[in-house]
Amino acid sequence: MSHAVLDLVQQAMSSPWLYVALFALALLDGFFPVVPAETAVITAGVFAASGETNLALVMLVSALGAFAGDHVSYLLGYRSAGRLRERGPFVWARKALAVRGGQVLVVARYIPGGRTATTLTMGAVEYPLRSFTFFDAIAASSWAVYSGLIGFFGGMAFENDPLKGLLLGLGVALSVTGVVEAVRWIRRRRAIQASPERLPADTSV
Repeated sequence: MSHAVLDLVQQAMSSPWLYVALFALALLDGFFPVVPAETAVITAGVFAASGETNLALVMLVSALGAFAGDHVSYLLGYRSAGRLRERGPFVWARKALAVRGGQVLVVARYIPGGRTATTLTMGAVEYPLRSFTFFDAIAASSWAVYSGLIGFFGGMAFENDPLKGLLLGLGVALSVTGVVEAVRWIRRRRAIQASPERLPADTSV
């Protein structure tokens, strides 16, 4: 069974349409997060270790697709917000993004689903497009390089067994996502514990 799967993947990796598919998957992943774009990039990186794909081209088309998809998501958020822009949550989000918008966008690129929520919100609160484009270029490029290299080094580690290389790459990617989520959870817990509402009331007379 594993040999049949591996043969199918190898055929896909050798297809001249591979780079078009990577671009399309990364683009769709920007506003439709169930698309397995990261898995596809890691897989292509694994096969780059044996020379079946071009690693630089894999990372380039993936970055361009992610960049384009994020801008589609931004535009969808911008056009769908309407009067909601002046409501409480959007006003708060606008202020928060004005302070740490670039950092939030880059970090969210590594959180499944988080990237779409962030780009939609940035469009909805009218985060400056020029700043969005600048930080999104960093986010998309770093994500493509990270995903491609994880696959590549996994493929190098298991040069004679690409399937194990793919599993290693996916395991590393899941571990990084888990660490990011754990850090976010800890920071959120600390913020809640430090909030004024949780401080003991002043009982002095």
